Amino acid sequence: MSLDKVIAIAGKPGIYELKQQTRSGFVAESLVDGKRITVGIRHNVSVLSEIAIYTLSAEKPLREVFQAIKEKENGGPTIHHKVSKDELEEFFFNVVPDYDEDRVYASDIKKVVQWYNILQQKEMLNFEAPVASDEEE
Repeated sequence: MSLDKVIAIAGKPGIYELKQQTRSGFVAESLVDGKRITVGIRHNVSVLSEIAIYTLSAEKPLREVFQAIKEKENGGPTIHHKVSKDELEEFFFNVVPDYDEDRVYASDIKKVVQWYNILQQKEMLNFEAPVASDEEE
């Protein structure tokens, strides 16, 4: 599955899958409990495919971070998102060694770990890579 269909909604726990579009927004289904909600223009929504992690050289797409975690954990679940700040930072340093410690906070790492575990539990970690553009060929 593509991360284009997976979203995070500010103020709501977990992540959601886009199900259908409505006149005033769209319907999303929670990947945690399966409940459907209507998301309107008043909600602050982030599509996971558009999220990136700051590194010392550039930004690393979240898809690549998830792939690195998947390789480190051999496709299995990773640490729990409620471990200590130091454990989260040490784990993330092992996954993304050049992440920018000044701009990536423990709360960001906690979300990435939580989202990874949700996607892993739902067997949704086999997302497609973005299509190569003509410039890259």
